[in-house]
Amino acid sequence: MNVNKERMLNEFYELIRIPCSTGDEREVADLLKKRLKKLGAQDVKEDDAGSKINGNAGNIIATFGATMEGLPTVAFTAHMDCVEPCAGIEPVLKDGVITSKGDTILGGDDKSGVAAILEGLRLMKENALPHGKIVVIFCVAEEGGLRGSRNIDTKLTQGIDFGYVMDSSGAPGKIINQAPGQNAIRVTMHGKRSHAGLAPEDGVNAIVMMGTALARLPYGRIDEETTANVGFIDGGIATNIVADKCNVKAEARSRDLAKLKQQTAAMKEAFMSVEKDFPGGKAEVEVEEIYQPYLVDENSLCIEVAKRAAKEAGLEPNVGATGGGSDANNFNKHSFPAVVLATGMTKVHTPEECLLEEHLYQTGEWVYRIIEQLPHAQH
Repeated sequence: MNVNKERMLNEFYELIRIPCSTGDEREVADLLKKRLKKLGAQDVKEDDAGSKINGNAGNIIATFGATMEGLPTVAFTAHMDCVEPCAGIEPVLKDGVITSKGDTILGGDDKSGVAAILEGLRLMKENALPHGKIVVIFCVAEEGGLRGSRNIDTKLTQGIDFGYVMDSSGAPGKIINQAPGQNAIRVTMHGKRSHAGLAPEDGVNAIVMMGTALARLPYGRIDEETTANVGFIDGGIATNIVADKCNVKAEARSRDLAKLKQQTAAMKEAFMSVEKDFPGGKAEVEVEEIYQPYLVDENSLCIEVAKRAAKEAGLEPNVGATGGGSDANNFNKHSFPAVVLATGMTKVHTPEECLLEEHLYQTGEWVYRIIEQLPHAQH
């Protein structure tokens, strides 16, 4: 293995100790810009995505110029933000497993991806690997809607042949070439307020309206490609008041765009259907596209390079689909074909999050081996 294990582990620890809530990535963004410049990036830019999403930092886009002509331009990407709680993370290494000491997350999602990219670049530099143009993208606000990559300055992401998003659970070697799109569905039931004890018949109960709609809602596992969920509900003021408002937040996902539209329409129809059952009540449904599904052909150069590199790193490559979204959804839509590579993160978004030390090093090695394979890629 080419990875400098001590260096990579120390950098991973340094990164996860920096608080990096979504919208508050300034400290880690400044650090990464310095690291990229030190690694020899010819150009390091920060776009204005932060101002668009009310954050304090934008996406970082760094360019490493080609050292060999005729090779593909490749991107490596990861996101800087973490879910809560991510302040005060203290890593613990025991029996080859990295966890957090307290009640915080570990932050391997996605600092394991960031650390792997940085280590791969260092190895590229130390071994003087020939390569085409390499673009490194560190995104803000991936958690909770992929808003950083959605608002990235696409003038800075053009001309990239393909890319790798270092952001998935599972052992290194796993390649995700297909992921669902997601629509957010926000619903407000408007009823009519009245005194629940004195004149309940004068009111229209928005909570009961919502409950009736939810009983009609197609949800859960719809088919192999499609899911739906209701994740939030609130409404009402007191038990002696007929509630005049109730809110729900839901989602639909599918790896098939037509099915996504069909499922979204079915959910909207279920919510709207209660208006006829509750005279004087009104259903308000808002649908927002969060991201679209993507599919990268398994025979593509992007995947072939990743598979060959995985084998060179001693990993077992496997290609498949996922039920979750990532920045790859947005890159595939507006910039370049991209697949997601696993970094070993486990039980993410929970205090039980952990990462095998060996997986950390293997992911750094995988990035390096991808760069190493580029001169052999047919462009």
